[in-house]
Amino acid sequence: MRFLKNIFGKKENTIQSYSDFWYWFQQNEKQFFKVIKQHTNIEKAFFDKLSPKLQQLKDGLFFLTGMSDNNTAELIITPDGIVKNIVFVEELVNAAPTLTNWKFTALKPATEIENLSIKMAGYHFDNKHLSFYENSHQDFPDEIDITVVHQDLTEKNKSEITTGTFIFLDNLLGELNFATTIDNLTVVGNEAVANELIPIEKLKEFLRWRQKEFVEKYDGTRYLTEKDAYATMEATLPNGKPLIALINTDLLQWDGKASHPWIVHIEINYDGKNNNGMPDKNAYERLNKIEEQMISELKDADGYLNIGRQTADSVREIYFACKDFRKPSKVLHKICNAYKHSLEMNYDIYKDKYWQSFNRFQPQQ
Repeated sequence: MRFLKNIFGKKENTIQSYSDFWYWFQQNEKQFFKVIKQHTNIEKAFFDKLSPKLQQLKDGLFFLTGMSDNNTAELIITPDGIVKNIVFVEELVNAAPTLTNWKFTALKPATEIENLSIKMAGYHFDNKHLSFYENSHQDFPDEIDITVVHQDLTEKNKSEITTGTFIFLDNLLGELNFATTIDNLTVVGNEAVANELIPIEKLKEFLRWRQKEFVEKYDGTRYLTEKDAYATMEATLPNGKPLIALINTDLLQWDGKASHPWIVHIEINYDGKNNNGMPDKNAYERLNKIEEQMISELKDADGYLNIGRQTADSVREIYFACKDFRKPSKVLHKICNAYKHSLEMNYDIYKDKYWQSFNRFQPQQ
């Protein structure tokens, strides 16, 4: 009987924490190291084993691996450019154990320009083929708007050249800087150049200067919403259903928007089919409770400003403007997990220094 219990009762533990993941990894690290060093059967013996464990821990985590030197395998954990997952990658790697033959890295690191040359789809991406210039906007002085020029780009190969250029910049700048420092990026060919070209090797230095200038300009900027005025706005969707928004109109007139450049957009789906797309009393109270929980953890004094909400067609949308993206990522992941069995809820975090996403809530000129 005990023998049968051991056969049918044994179940591999689910990965629920960083420590769970690293405990599992340590049990397999010697075999993993051997597979990577010998580069034999690496997909089945390493990729297929590691991927499911990362997904159990947190969806949206990916990895790269290879030998850092003859005696050290490197495992790079990456969110593949998705901003809301950066903090989880950083925390996972910070929790990693020290292992003799392993190096663990959070996010794809930057590469020195002299060591960086990519060939993809028959095209070269390096300092000989790429250059850049900045686009300045009088109304948006803090916007970092970059045009990268590839000398071989044409309308026919625009997709391939653009993809290759993004991969090159991801490697040149490092994943964190590429995902967070450039506000707008356009890739063009020589015929579309509209400014004096700058060698691509100067891009890192340029971005460091602009970021330093930005941080110094807005260091210590705070905004408190306690006495702000809110407006209720109503509209009708193309399908005839009503839309109601509650928006902090004082906040939208603030001239310090760029100090809170990260926009958090939350969507909560509810059952509104019997109420013309609007929540009934119970759903309304529940949605408000969830929103109050978010506001209680993302306080204005700490740099997290609740812009307002929009409700229509069985979806409640909630908006925040934030000084950083790490804390909102963690808070909202926790809240979404808490309600995952009863509500469909998701969120996104993106950069919009001048809150142009909310122009629709501004009075029409």
